Amino acid sequence: MKDEAPGNQLGTYLRARRELVSPEQAGIPPGSNRRVPGLRREEVALLAGISPDYYLRLERGRDKNPSPQVLESLARVLNLDDVERTYLLGLTAARPRAPRRQRPEHVPARVHELLAHLQIPAFVEGRAFDVLASNPMAVALSPRLRPGQNRLRSLLLDPEEQAFHQDWTKATADFVATLRITIGDDTDNPRFVELVGELALSSQRFRTLWARHDVRRLDGGTATVHHPVVGELRLHRDKLPIDDVLLVVYYPDKNSDSDEKLRLLAALSPTDSDSTGRGKPTDTPHPRTR
Repeated sequence: MKDEAPGNQLGTYLRARRELVSPEQAGIPPGSNRRVPGLRREEVALLAGISPDYYLRLERGRDKNPSPQVLESLARVLNLDDVERTYLLGLTAARPRAPRRQRPEHVPARVHELLAHLQIPAFVEGRAFDVLASNPMAVALSPRLRPGQNRLRSLLLDPEEQAFHQDWTKATADFVATLRITIGDDTDNPRFVELVGELALSSQRFRTLWARHDVRRLDGGTATVHHPVVGELRLHRDKLPIDDVLLVVYYPDKNSDSDEKLRLLAALSPTDSDSTGRGKPTDTPHPRTR
């Protein structure tokens, strides 16, 4: 945008969210001569109780330190949920930046031992959805869970992974929104720059979702997947932080149909001693995902 300040995360986020709120949602008659999607700047300003000129300065990055009261009003107008509101409040210049995490992501030895003992699909992922280590059951569930793979890249670009998810549309939206909140203001992190650049070039779905600036936390939940051998599985997911990485486990309801199918999958799958990533450079920077 003309006259927009560089590195204007706050303004970019406000503009993206403004375009997603319809006049009807804001209680404004839609009219027939609207040339922009969503709300106009002056409409947001009016509903938030601030001047149009001040709101314009916010979007163009000329004022990077609005009061919490102004941000709360904007969050209300833009229909932000608690996660999105917290993200908005964190984009102001007054927020101290977290220390940059430049050291390579590393899987502790005890976590490798834990993976080897778990009889359910389990793996370790980094901040950018890189698979750092996994157990044989995780690989049996999906070959894309081998160390060295990237879960978001597989989800967007691998046809087998797309068919694996019952609700691929929701899964992609959740993953991209989680990546957005994970990156935060760490926008110069080389791994994030590499991954976002690659996906922006290769996936229209990613470009569409990235432009929305959705933010979401992808922690616990339940997913239905289609395994090519045992069929449909309904699995719960939990993410457990360990040091700087996350241990992810998938498990079914006990004695359920999915539980039986997962036991069958375990019986059909050979033990893969290399799947945990032992002997691999999990404590070195990730190469470009192929």
